[in-house]
Amino acid sequence: MGTRQSSSSLLLLSLLFVYSTAASSFFDTRKVYIVYLGQHKGTRTPEEIHGDHHSYLLSVKSSEMEAHESLLYSYKNSINGFAALLSAEEASKLSEMETVVAAFPSETRRWSMHTTRSWEFIGHEERMMGRRRKRCPREQILEGNHRIWPESESFRDGGLGPIPRRWRGTCQEGDSFNSSHCNRKLIGARYYLKGYEAYYGPLNTSYAYRSPRDGDGHGTHTASTVGGRPVSAVSAFGGFANGTASGGAPLARLAAYKVCWPIPGPNPNIENTCFDADMLAAMDDAIGDGVDVLSISIGVNGAPPTYAVDALAIGSLHAVKQNIVVALSAGNSGPTSSIDRAFPAPVVLGNGEVIEGQTVTPYRLKKREFSLIYAGDAELPGTPANATGYAVSSGFLSPAEVKGKIVLCLRGLGMRVGKGMEVKRAGGTAIILGNSPLILQYIRGTKNPTAALVQAKTILGVKPSPVMAAFSSRGPNPIEPQILKPDITAPGLNILAAWSESSAPTKLDGDKRRVKYNLMSGTSMSCPHVAATAALLRTIYRNWSSAAIRSAIMTTATSRDTQGWPLRNAAGEVAGPFELGAGHVRPSHASDPGLVYDAAYSDYLLFACASSGAQLDLSTPCPKNPPPPAALNHPSVVFTTLTGTAATTRTVTNVGKGRARYHVSVNEPTGVSVSVTPRTLSFRRQGEKKSFTVAVSVRKSAAIVAGEYAYGSYSWLDGVHQVTSPLVVGFA
Repeated sequence: MGTRQSSSSLLLLSLLFVYSTAASSFFDTRKVYIVYLGQHKGTRTPEEIHGDHHSYLLSVKSSEMEAHESLLYSYKNSINGFAALLSAEEASKLSEMETVVAAFPSETRRWSMHTTRSWEFIGHEERMMGRRRKRCPREQILEGNHRIWPESESFRDGGLGPIPRRWRGTCQEGDSFNSSHCNRKLIGARYYLKGYEAYYGPLNTSYAYRSPRDGDGHGTHTASTVGGRPVSAVSAFGGFANGTASGGAPLARLAAYKVCWPIPGPNPNIENTCFDADMLAAMDDAIGDGVDVLSISIGVNGAPPTYAVDALAIGSLHAVKQNIVVALSAGNSGPTSSIDRAFPAPVVLGNGEVIEGQTVTPYRLKKREFSLIYAGDAELPGTPANATGYAVSSGFLSPAEVKGKIVLCLRGLGMRVGKGMEVKRAGGTAIILGNSPLILQYIRGTKNPTAALVQAKTILGVKPSPVMAAFSSRGPNPIEPQILKPDITAPGLNILAAWSESSAPTKLDGDKRRVKYNLMSGTSMSCPHVAATAALLRTIYRNWSSAAIRSAIMTTATSRDTQGWPLRNAAGEVAGPFELGAGHVRPSHASDPGLVYDAAYSDYLLFACASSGAQLDLSTPCPKNPPPPAALNHPSVVFTTLTGTAATTRTVTNVGKGRARYHVSVNEPTGVSVSVTPRTLSFRRQGEKKSFTVAVSVRKSAAIVAGEYAYGSYSWLDGVHQVTSPLVVGFA
């Protein structure tokens, strides 16, 4: 791996987030709990920390052996706590101890399906660094992300210098993975599955590698998006999206932390089950290893937990304390955005009607026109009425009806690629997937309906772009509505990046294809774009806090498309802050934000106290009357349940060239009056802080509706910089 040397380089972490429990009745009545103790006090060895955690277990277990066998993880770097097999009663006893912050079950999460064009589209390239690149000629970022396919060209280390001396990580060996798979690019790799195996039993290694190796593709894709080396002449499926694939921080060092594994069952090829205990262990190790950025493309199933019992929130809090930037995907239950690239493939109906569509299939049909049938009209006997049009599950379609025809299937109720596999099984020529009423009306009203599929091609410069994708999660924030979520949006639709050669591009058993690069969509793809932007900012501003970096990204984002019009969603409506957050990321602007909104570890502790009454650090008791959650010095402002007037204070830090004078410009939400005081901020030096108040009131003539929101913004301008914050008002 080369000689290590002293360096001020940055490290990028990639959460590629094993343990086999003995089969005994002891484990049958228990589940994995995380016992969170806050932060470590003083300097202690790993052995001393382990002994301390063992003593907690011994207080609720009947023997030394039982306590020893129960302990899965000792979190020993920044996070103080452990994961263990406990009964509900034992966990309750531990949670009542004065030295325990919380004891909560280790839940499972799923990542959200949660790039040759995206970085060029958002104006990244070398422009972001500008003249500042001379200060940091090599982006020695240490970044952590997901599991990895180390042979990919995106992870080659040619031209990279020695690994930074400050790196403390390791290259953990396992199935089809040894220390030689790490290099000066992929500098570390670990895997974690004690929580997984405590729940499901031993990992089935017929479907997954017991190692950091990626058997799924998702981790390799996100890791190469954030920090992959440039690879020329890359395309998908025979020529689509052709170009040079590169991550946003191509000189960054990567570390992989694998925490997600397949669910045993009919399709165990998808590694998307991630347990809290395993993820927290990975985050704790990443902090100890010395990463600079954590890129976590993992979402939450159902309602998100409160901060005190959320492993990702706890891990992120400790990362922030160590000045590590954390980027988390927002989930796909809903803003990821598109880029200006499309793969148009029109459908021409027999009546001459042309329906615009997209595809990346490389196949050419042998003739132009084929018979067209709706899947709901080709059901086998016993299929639930009208189910096939949506479900199209295996064995639903009649080969006698489908063979040689183009089949229309509706979106919803199942995997889209699974629908295509069923059409193929039944002998169909092609599939049209969508919810177009025009095609269905044509089929219903025509005796012998036909259709022709035009060969697809890659088109750049699509307008309007970007557009907010329909699948991305929306606000308001379900845990704390006084803090705007999402923070930011970035490209996440049809992103081309490296792929695991162990996995089919669709991940289905019936798909025997293998590719080195694959197109994917989701907030999982958006997340590494933000992480790479944060990593590059870290190379410029080594001493900035993670909050300052987040602020620079948010306040320089844009809510306009490439034509200057307001960004719109998939329905054609103007997108608001609950869809796009502060806006679409602009890395080149983020490198010179002018002003930043800073926050420290202590500020987040106060926020947790006010938001949920959670005391996350036992050495810092919650005050009797903490400032309200809205007082957190966040780059956005949200007022909820407004009936009359409300106000909050923000503080900005001058990170420009010293003397500066900013004036405020306000875009008022509909029905709301906004006052910012003072209206001018004057700075005499770099690093100087100034505070101001944002006050809102409902206009007397406003026709407001309880439960609805109005959106606006305010910007600080000095003639060079525009520092913009979203302003959201909810009415009671």
